[in-house]
This record gives sequence, C-alpha cells and structure tokens, in this order.
Amino acid sequence: MATITEAKVIVTSPGRNFVTLKVTTSDGVTGLGDATLNGRELAVASYLEDHLVPLLIGRDPARIEDTWHYLYKGAYWRRGPVTMTAISAVDTALWDIKGKVAGLPVYDLLGGKAREGAMVYGHASGGDVPELLEDVARFQEMGYRAIRAQAAVPGSPGTYGIRHGTVATVYEPATGTLPEEQPWSTEAYLDFAPRYLEAVRERFGFDFHLLHDVHHRLTPTEAGRLGRSLEEVRLFWMEDPTPAELQESFRQIRRSTTTPIAVGEVFNSIWDCQQLITERLIDYIRASVVHAGGITHLRRIFHLAELYQVRTGSHGATDLSPVSMSAAVHLDVTVPNFGIQEYMAHDPLTHEVFRPTYELRDGALHPSAAPGLGIELDEEAAARFPYDPKYLPVSRRTDGSVHDW
Repeated sequence: MATITEAKVIVTSPGRNFVTLKVTTSDGVTGLGDATLNGRELAVASYLEDHLVPLLIGRDPARIEDTWHYLYKGAYWRRGPVTMTAISAVDTALWDIKGKVAGLPVYDLLGGKAREGAMVYGHASGGDVPELLEDVARFQEMGYRAIRAQAAVPGSPGTYGIRHGTVATVYEPATGTLPEEQPWSTEAYLDFAPRYLEAVRERFGFDFHLLHDVHHRLTPTEAGRLGRSLEEVRLFWMEDPTPAELQESFRQIRRSTTTPIAVGEVFNSIWDCQQLITERLIDYIRASVVHAGGITHLRRIFHLAELYQVRTGSHGATDLSPVSMSAAVHLDVTVPNFGIQEYMAHDPLTHEVFRPTYELRDGALHPSAAPGLGIELDEEAAARFPYDPKYLPVSRRTDGSVHDW
C-alpha cells in the first residue's frame, strides 16, 4: 500500500500570490491542491505546514473521504475560510493522485462527463459606458457566450470590477502593503447601473448571457429594487446582491424581483448555503473548490443544489490558481445541474509556474484527458517569484464609515 511521504507548501507570486500544496506518495506519485486565500495567504500556509502536513505523513492517499473527515472533525474548531481552504488543498491533491494512479482524468472518477465543456463568462468593464461597450465587444469577438458587465460609478473611482489602464489588462483588485480605501455611493450606483446595463442590451441585443455583480453592497430592500429595475435586460444573474450572513434576508429579494440571484463565493461549507438552497432563495450557488472543502465537499453542495433546481456557477477569479481552475472544470463537466463557470485569464507570469492542460474554446473550458487534474507546477519557476503582500480594498460610504467591499 502506498503512503504519503511528503507534503510541501509552496508560496509563490507570479503576478499575484498563490499557495499550493504538493503531496508525494511512496510510489513517487504527486498531487497538487490550491490553498490560496486572497489577502490571508500566509495564514493558510501556516495552517498547512504547522497543523495538517504532520498529520498526512504515513496516511493512505487513496482514502480521500476518510482523510477529509479526519481533518475536518479532528480539529474540533470547524469550518471558517482558513481551515476549509487548507482542507481543500489536501482533498484536491489526493484526487489528483488518485487520477494519476488510475490513469484516468478526475472527471472519469466522478462518473464521467455530462457535457463536453463548461460554459464560462468573461469580465467586461469600463471607466465609463463607451469603454464598457468596447470591452463587451472584445469578449464577443473572443467567442464568449456569457459576459459580466461592470462600469465605474461616477464619483466612485474604486468601483468593484473595473480594470485600470487598458481594457485588455488583467483585472486584479488586490494591492500592496495596506488595503486601498475607496469611496462608495449606493445611491449613485442604483441610479447608474441600470442605465449602463440597458446600454449593453441596446448595443448588443439578447443573443448572449449578461451578468452583473453587486458584490454584497446593498440591503435586501435596495437589492429588490435593483432587481426589479433590471428585469427588462434579462440578466443571467444578479450576483451577491446583499451580504449572505443572514440567509433569510434573501426571501425579501425573492419576493421583490424575478431577476435570478447568484451567491456563494465567500462560502466555506454546505451549512453556509443550506437555507438558501433548500428554500430556493437563490438560482445559482457560487462556492468554489478552493474555499469550500475541495472536490469532496463542493460536490456535496452541488448535489444538494440539484434537488432544489439550483444550478452551479463557481467562483473563478484570478485569486484562484490554475490548480483550482483545473479541479473546477473536472467537477463542472460531471454535475447534472451545472450552470456556468467564472473564468478570468491569469497574468502570463502565472503560466511560467503553473502549466494547465484545460483549453478555452467557443466560450467554454474543456478539461484534457490527462490523468489526474492535468496540471503541473514548476518549482524552480515558483522560487523566482517570492511572496508579495497584497490586500483587497476597503470601501467607505460618503459619511466615512466602512462598507462591504
């Protein structure tokens, strides 16, 4: 029986910070797991190195389910982003190993493909409406069938989701040393967002899916009002309309609008979304492999969602490494209730370190048939990019108080 002989935590910053767990077995088989938690990367790296890695040595890598419960229940202090991201890394690495040992891609271990590829959406943005329209056209030319649209709110230069510089620049909201503090006016946003989304539909029509991210910034009453005002533009979804700590608040939004609702990129477990799913207060669950307990636990969330006709729409920003994206695509192509996958292109430097084999074609990501997750990491390249402290911004209302970012 093969055993785990080494588990190594690799921290690197090729364009942005990533934490990766590399697990090696006595047979020389290796597996990779993403452990990146944006702005708190070193907390997860320490959790892995100081607490989980010593527990893995000598364990059977094939016993994925047992290892998941061993790490989750054995800590007593359960859940939370740091704990669940660390467990995710272990779980994903073990699935990668299992696929390599079996000589099969992970999607075959999960029951095989239910579709050929996973439809993705791109992130169009602009400092004003003309720039946004130009960026939407760029994504259409690249073959995207679904596009998220965000434009800078006048008077709020730190509006979420806006690239700085040329429209082709990779979007990265995290900055260095200390969080950037950005002004925010909810009133200006509620007035402006419907107008620029209507401009997108007026220019490009309804032959593609249009998405929009509110990013937790509204109250349930405000979110309901926004949803009603956007019904004519037929959004694919309105994402994160209000903070989800109070799950029952989504009942009010649901009563107020027929605009589909997506939520969950900050969720860490099935309990974070249980009420939202079972009471069908959302249409899409956005939990990700890296922050929600790995393939094993995210699969449970997706199966629960299937029972209530809630579809998947996993988080996939650049603060998830290509390891996480590889795992997401393998899961995406197997679940019957797949909806869409977020996809943001990484900085070219990232691909000097991570070498995935998934492909973007015709607006969809396609996993390769390589054994395991189909991704490799170049440790020598990773060593060239030391950790670079970066933090997500902090929003402040016009009266100076801190607001949800």
